[in-house]
Amino acid sequence: MPSARETELLEAAYRYVLTHGLADVSLRPLAAAIGSSTRVLLYLFGSKDGLVRALLARARADELALLADIGAGPGMVARLWEWLAAPAHRPLLTLWLEAYARSLVEPDGPWAGFARATVEDWLEVLKASQPADVRETSAGLVQRTRDLALLRGALLDLLATGEVERVTAALSARD
Repeated sequence: MPSARETELLEAAYRYVLTHGLADVSLRPLAAAIGSSTRVLLYLFGSKDGLVRALLARARADELALLADIGAGPGMVARLWEWLAAPAHRPLLTLWLEAYARSLVEPDGPWAGFARATVEDWLEVLKASQPADVRETSAGLVQRTRDLALLRGALLDLLATGEVERVTAALSARD
């Protein structure tokens, strides 16, 4: 169980990386910004990689908690898109994208497994939108994969352009 100080510094570091990104974070400026020292961060998290892993776990927990509020059943893809398109979620989603891409190009670093885990998380969330008799079928998995691909592509487009109306209209026009 983490100490109160570790939790406090992790939360402060998380707020910092939501604004500044994670890929090129340097311990010295991070420590100064959150009122700590590199020595304390290394003591609490073991290494910079340990801190990155803790921050990725924190971001994933935040994302899953927010997704849990989406609910289940019909219309879930539309509700997920509404959540993804909300300006308040942009920092988390930009961090998610950064970590997702890094885990693909640096599969042995602290990013290891992040992309795969997030795909599995989202497929599980999307499973709740399907009728019980479809959830465990190959057709159900194909539909969830398609929905995830559409949402992920739309998110990439939105983050690149900021064009909420155009991307939302495109998603609304699916089948």
